[in-house]
Amino acid sequence: MLLALAASAVPAFGAAYSLELKPENTKIHWTLGDILHTVNGTFNLEHGTIEFDTQTGKASGQMVVDVLSGNSGSEARDSRMHANVLESEKYAEATFVPGRVEGALAVPGTSNIKLYGMFTIHGVAHEMAMDVQATTTVDQIRATISFDVPYVSWGMKDPSNFLLKVNKTVKVSIEVSGALQKR
Repeated sequence: MLLALAASAVPAFGAAYSLELKPENTKIHWTLGDILHTVNGTFNLEHGTIEFDTQTGKASGQMVVDVLSGNSGSEARDSRMHANVLESEKYAEATFVPGRVEGALAVPGTSNIKLYGMFTIHGVAHEMAMDVQATTTVDQIRATISFDVPYVSWGMKDPSNFLLKVNKTVKVSIEVSGALQKR
């Protein structure tokens, strides 16, 4: 009996899990720097599910972001962002479909893993690697997912002009929390 209790106290590293992403438990932040200042903003998650097996490396599911919800706190800037860069009326959603995971998830514990998949924005799919920092209990997860979007090289318009020079990459950070279900 003591051996069984000791074994249950050891963190599980290789197993299959699923996580339902709920809009109320997900915060999507973005940052775009320019010469004079940095612009921070948000997007809203529509819905999402991520399933992954750290032992086999397989991942599946989908995260869907409402592109029309993009907000930087400036109506004029947001209007230009939606009309000229994101073309949000035409491309109202951005999606990420995971395909594989790399690294071990300590349950309970803290882990750094990589999530690979296809990120579709502005109507085009791109291979993407996301860094995930996760803290888990036996049945809960809190994670920060971070990645860069090189929007100009991906075909979106550069909002720079002769007075304003912005970075060609947007930094994105997603904070998620929720129930971690073992499959």
